[in-house]
Amino acid sequence: MTELDVVNLIREAFIVTLKISSPILITALVVGLVVGIIQTTTSIQEPTIAFVPKLVAIFAVIIVFSAWMVRVMMDYTREIFFMIEKI
Repeated sequence: MTELDVVNLIREAFIVTLKISSPILITALVVGLVVGIIQTTTSIQEPTIAFVPKLVAIFAVIIVFSAWMVRVMMDYTREIFFMIEKI
C-alpha cells in the first residue's frame, strides 16, 4: 500500500462521514432554525423547547435514511477489504 492509497483512504473516510452525517445535521439545523423563529415571534424564551422537536426530527431522519446510511458504510468497508486483498 502506497502513501497515495492511504491518503485516498482517509479522504474517502471523511467523505463517507460527511455523507452519513449530513442528513442528520441538516435536519437539526433546519428544525432548530424554525423553532428559533417561532420562539422569537411568540416571545417564548425557554431554551429547552427546541430539544423535543429536534429529537423527533432526528429520529425520523435516522429511520428514513438508515438503509442508505448502512449501504454507504458497507460500500466503503468493501472498498477497504478489496484494498487489503490487493496487498
